[in-house]
Amino acid sequence: MADLTGLVALVTGASAGIGRHLAEGLAARGAAVAGVARGAERLRTAMAEVAAATGARTLALPADVTDRAAVDAAVAEVVRELGPIGLLVNNAGLIDAAEVPLWEADPDQWWEVVESQVRGPFLVSRAVLPGMVAVGGGRVVDLASGISTRANPHYSAYSAGKTAQMRITESIDLAGAAHGVRAFDLAPGVVDTAMTRAMPMHEGRTDWTRPEDVVDLVVAIAAGELDQWSGRFFRAGVDDLDTLRATEPADDARKLRLLPYGDGDPLA
Repeated sequence: MADLTGLVALVTGASAGIGRHLAEGLAARGAAVAGVARGAERLRTAMAEVAAATGARTLALPADVTDRAAVDAAVAEVVRELGPIGLLVNNAGLIDAAEVPLWEADPDQWWEVVESQVRGPFLVSRAVLPGMVAVGGGRVVDLASGISTRANPHYSAYSAGKTAQMRITESIDLAGAAHGVRAFDLAPGVVDTAMTRAMPMHEGRTDWTRPEDVVDLVVAIAAGELDQWSGRFFRAGVDDLDTLRATEPADDARKLRLLPYGDGDPLA
């Protein structure tokens, strides 16, 4: 078990689901964990439970990740109360309200989903990254999805947002490399949460990704065991952690790229 004592982690969407699992998993390994979520009461309860279960320092910061002022204030409080942030997990995000084609989607809800998946990670990363650069490094984990890498006929907002988030990850990796900052895309698979159970596409599902597999990958990232994969994509429950530790990815492996139509493709 990696020892994360001394690490300050910020997890968005920490009050429930995957974010809640990550907050407790990081705290159990010694990290001080700040959680962000919109629901103040549920978040405070969750972070208090994490502290009680692990003995770690926790901080509950109710905030909407799409609200710039709220994000800036929350990040400043984390640094003031816990210290410089060494790990950011962008987990918060919404999903399409209904499985319908794009032309039947509610425009306001569609855009709200995209904002949660793009504006949210942008604002939080923008607030956190200067601190990482100042201290010589840090790590960002963006919660991705299989829908990040392939089209979906019914979740167009979620697909668009998650694909854009992958570009944010790669931008952080490219610009941050010289400053010791690394960034990763992690698809958690299908974890049994209230959100996934509400999705018609998962009705009747019995094969779920274990939350522990998601936590183990984030912990390995936080411990610096997977730095050679910065700017690339993992999938919990499928990728083997020992294999990842021992592998040096080459070229554009596990990056989102346009496939050429042949050797003569001028864009190849």
